[in-house]
Amino acid sequence: MASPIQTKVREATAKDTTVQPANLRYANYVLLALMVCYTLSFIDRTILGLLVGPIKRDLHISDTQFGLLNGFAFAIFYTILGLPLGRIADSKSRTGLITIGVFVWSAMTTLCAGAASFFMLFLARVGVGVGEATLSPGAFSLITDYFPKNRLGRALSIYSMGIFFGAGLALILGGMVVQATLHMPAVALPLLGTVASWRLTFLIVGLPGVIVGLWMWTIREPARKNLLRAQDGSAARLSVGEVFKQIGMRWQSVIGLSVAMIFQSMGTFALLGWGPAFFQRVHHYTPAQTGRALGLIVLTCGCLGMYAGGVMADRWQKAGIRESHLRPGVISGILVMLLIPFAFTLSNPTATLALLMPGLFCLGLPMGVAYAAMQMILPNQVRGQVSALFLFIFNLGGQTVGNLLPGYLNDNYFHDGLKVGSSIAITIGIAGLLTAVCFYAVYAPYRRHHATAEQLARA
Repeated sequence: MASPIQTKVREATAKDTTVQPANLRYANYVLLALMVCYTLSFIDRTILGLLVGPIKRDLHISDTQFGLLNGFAFAIFYTILGLPLGRIADSKSRTGLITIGVFVWSAMTTLCAGAASFFMLFLARVGVGVGEATLSPGAFSLITDYFPKNRLGRALSIYSMGIFFGAGLALILGGMVVQATLHMPAVALPLLGTVASWRLTFLIVGLPGVIVGLWMWTIREPARKNLLRAQDGSAARLSVGEVFKQIGMRWQSVIGLSVAMIFQSMGTFALLGWGPAFFQRVHHYTPAQTGRALGLIVLTCGCLGMYAGGVMADRWQKAGIRESHLRPGVISGILVMLLIPFAFTLSNPTATLALLMPGLFCLGLPMGVAYAAMQMILPNQVRGQVSALFLFIFNLGGQTVGNLLPGYLNDNYFHDGLKVGSSIAITIGIAGLLTAVCFYAVYAPYRRHHATAEQLARA
């Protein structure tokens, strides 16, 4: 077979903009299953934010250490293992890979219940990250093969709603569970012995993974579209070096989008990781009150913002605007910078919540369409790996800094846990400004790479 370097792109047998109704119905069913997986993953990673008080008390840790648990411990292996797992997603069964991941992260979430020290909980959180690293590289590739380009922005935005569905449900349901378990006496459990009642929260949120994993196992693999093919017509097998050559041809867009999403996710994780602590410390909300108030806003306004971003991008795409999937990021960054930091400086919690409603809407605008932007300029054999690289860069940066910086500012600048609102405001203000700047800076190179992808598709 000819070297994959000597390849040409052949268009998929069906036009990208045409999908049969039956196929589209099944594609939507797959999208639902993947969104449920993403929702579950965010419940498992977000629930920790409601347990700041009891975890700090029982394990004797600082705000900075909690920031490491909620960010770095999860992100380090989630991001690093995503790279080889992305390569598996580009060549093996994506549904099988995701199924295994669901079982792993759910099991590791339940193991958090038995952590007796900071180090043990850190390792369990690492395990959650390892399992969840399987999801997005495979999901991005599956969705891109199931949906045409003129529906891809909305499809990936709907998938990404799992972020806010999961975070919102974790806050609402988790808040009720935490409130109930905090007033329970220590509980005797098989294998674990007598444990503090708050630890039951991890067991409760980890168990649904068994059902969701079995559901994911039933999903069919779609035919791979827009493959690089060798001269004999077979799908080319790309070496790691050839994959990075394809990425290198588009490095300005890949790196630019990744850096833009570092700052976008930095704001998201600062809000989700420390927002509950703000309401509980400053306004003396109970976990249940915090969950209901903040969770409903995250669930509704965040998801609406994601969907609106997808609709905007798809309409601009149809109008022939090549940076269509970048524009929501610029709009988001500017409005987030103006709305959310101000919300956390107000003394009235009702006013804070009211201002967070449009703030969360704006925060959600670019979250799905940025993924779509990356998928649209790359061939099939590279999508899982570049998605993993994308996630590696912006999660290692955004999730780590977004969770760590507010805690660091509390401990080392303000020296006051009640100043958590100011710490969140500083973090999100910086994040919003840099999100808008970075998305705008990618416009010119992205237009070139988008035009090249269209030319190759027509060849």
